Amino acid sequence: MHASTPYRRAAVIGGGVIGISWTGLFLAHGLDVVVSDPRPDVREQVLAGLDGITPALAELGLPTGDLTARLRFEADLATAVADADVVQENGPERLAVKQEIWQVVEQAAPAHALLATSTSGIPATAIAEAMRQPERLVVGHPFNPPHLVPLVEIVPGEHTAPHTLLQARDFYASLGKKPQILRKEIPGFVANRLQSALFRECVHLVAEGVVTEAELDEIVTASIGLRWAVAGPFRTFHLGGGPGGLPHFLQHLGRAMEAIWPGLGSPTFDEPTVALLTAQAEEAFAGEPVGELAARRDRAQIALMRALAATSHEPTEEIEETEEETEEEAAA
Repeated sequence: MHASTPYRRAAVIGGGVIGISWTGLFLAHGLDVVVSDPRPDVREQVLAGLDGITPALAELGLPTGDLTARLRFEADLATAVADADVVQENGPERLAVKQEIWQVVEQAAPAHALLATSTSGIPATAIAEAMRQPERLVVGHPFNPPHLVPLVEIVPGEHTAPHTLLQARDFYASLGKKPQILRKEIPGFVANRLQSALFRECVHLVAEGVVTEAELDEIVTASIGLRWAVAGPFRTFHLGGGPGGLPHFLQHLGRAMEAIWPGLGSPTFDEPTVALLTAQAEEAFAGEPVGELAARRDRAQIALMRALAATSHEPTEEIEETEEETEEEAAA
């Protein structure tokens, strides 16, 4: 197979947007994939979705010829995971549903299988309450779309075993992802919390009439978006501190930044706000199908990733770590 991983067979639970994206990535890396979803039209939906993301996979340099040759569908969950090396669950974002799914999976999947949920906010601890072996479950949360954006947040539950974290990080890294183990559980994890915090202020600024949606998008892509793609917030402000780095920045500009915080907005999605956002979106994106916008975004995203890779001189992080070190990383 193309990925340097012992995993050969993947079971993807849920054939929605995230499930399709994982499926395409797994197939492109040479895994045999079975998709399990009870919907009668799941085959048509998944195949159509794979057609849509194949150009991006090809742009990444992954083989896409006969992409679906190793793909099959199995509605029965226990049968689908019976010989899986990795199970990636992307079911409905409802705790009771996920608990039911994982009760079945842990009984039917092989003992060596990596068990990961793509939940975007439900803690692994809560999902694993219904499991007999909660140490096997870990959150493997991608940033949409998983086949393209490198980040995967690996989040342990209270009972997740350290070797499960290593399993997950090794697996996702073998697919070309940039997995990040969080040191403790927190609702919404990290990337979504950051995105939510920024979007809250975006909604506030538009609702207050400071800028339009289109103007705000241009402001972000021409400033923060560019800067944070190269250096994250802390490195950015470290560089902003000159020779003194972040300590100098905090000493001289920290209080001025802090003074802005109480004035940040706390908007709600009430009817007037939703109506305003909807009207501006219709004006900004009218006449452009979402599929075309997404394809254009993907091409630009790949070009940016290539440019960053070409200019990066940082050493590649090693995946192999001791179990003791991982326990420290996972400690609260």
